[in-house]
Amino acid sequence: MKPILNFLEKIEPDKKKSPFLHAVFDGLFTFLYAPKSTTKGGVHIRDGMDLKRTMVMVVLAMQLCYLLGTYNIGHQHFTAMGQYLGFLEGFHLKLAHGLIKLLPIFVVAHVVGLGIEFWYAAKKGHAIEEGFLVSGALIPLIMPPDIPLWILAVAVAFAVILGKEAFGGTGMNIWNVALLARVFIFFAYPTTISGDEVWISGIEKVDGVYMSEVYGWAHQLFDGFFNWFNLDTFGHGGVVADSYTGATPLSIAKTEGWAVYDMAGNLTGGVLNTYSINQMFWGLIPGSIGEAFKPGIIIGALMLIGIGIASWRIMLSMIIGGSLVAMMMNGMAGSDAAIAMNLDEFMAVPWYAHFYMGGYLFAMAFMATDPVTAASTNTGKWIYGFMIGAIGMIIRVWNPAYPEGWMLAILFMNTFAPLIDHYVLSFNIQKRLSRA
Repeated sequence: MKPILNFLEKIEPDKKKSPFLHAVFDGLFTFLYAPKSTTKGGVHIRDGMDLKRTMVMVVLAMQLCYLLGTYNIGHQHFTAMGQYLGFLEGFHLKLAHGLIKLLPIFVVAHVVGLGIEFWYAAKKGHAIEEGFLVSGALIPLIMPPDIPLWILAVAVAFAVILGKEAFGGTGMNIWNVALLARVFIFFAYPTTISGDEVWISGIEKVDGVYMSEVYGWAHQLFDGFFNWFNLDTFGHGGVVADSYTGATPLSIAKTEGWAVYDMAGNLTGGVLNTYSINQMFWGLIPGSIGEAFKPGIIIGALMLIGIGIASWRIMLSMIIGGSLVAMMMNGMAGSDAAIAMNLDEFMAVPWYAHFYMGGYLFAMAFMATDPVTAASTNTGKWIYGFMIGAIGMIIRVWNPAYPEGWMLAILFMNTFAPLIDHYVLSFNIQKRLSRA
């Protein structure tokens, strides 16, 4: 590795003559090599875990979500058309379709986000900041698979420029950058990120009827490869199954509840009439690309806790806050007020069932624990996480337009995180002064 290091040091662009090229070079160099400096003072600690490598560990923790999320894009697409209904049936087609949909989202998010970061680094004359490594990995996972790429590009630019660079760059931002990109799309282009049909790729609604898109050049390219091995091919496109609705578990829960039985005890409606607990747990349901695979999310969360990057206090308190509010709503179900507000079915959903649906666990593991925008004190983390869980559950159930609440709850508590820490520190100072 020494010859490579020497070669890179020789071709390093001049910082004054070519600030942009130097910023790009510095970003690549520090990505490949850990810093060789040590702390100074009485105690010397040599540690290669700089900010870039910390961010890389967070990205690695998301890889199981990427893996199953990619495959689930294809699985949901073919399920909608009534083809390859078994999980492993048409494996190569599902994986190829998922890659065709996910890769452009991933590339656009990184090209736009990192391009802006490089430009700001060159203008300011400092090294490239690493914060977008995680944001760039999170953004594709919280998007629908058919998000228009130009809308995604505008959203990423908005989030990076106004959500981070305007506040001074990495470590200075008040709000979670990935969530800012999503909330921008939600309010500026709501039809592209809400409703039922947006969560299934390659399906569109025409005059009230779901239709499948004609496969493009990328699918045909894969077809040429699959023909060599006598495998099934995409062809020109399928026909959407008559029974297809595109409904997500959350949208069903909002209108029908968790489970509806007839007089004979037969299941006739609700979430469990469409999706099993196993399907929801293993992520074989419509939704954002990375939020469905619960085992992958849990493994990623445990990994972040184990290496000390994410706070277990925030995760646990968010679970407690959401669970307590859901239990309170279970107690309110059937009341005149719940029926009058047309919330009775959703309030009756068992509190534990909320973990299976939507992005609860994903928000807990990768969004709420962002060390820059979360509370910093230990007591503040308990308060911060609890309030996200409680507020997010209220928004999820009570919001008439959007049956999910974690995006808004986290951004709301991002705003109040510094205030929470301020009061926690002030209380501790007063407590110590009183002892003195």
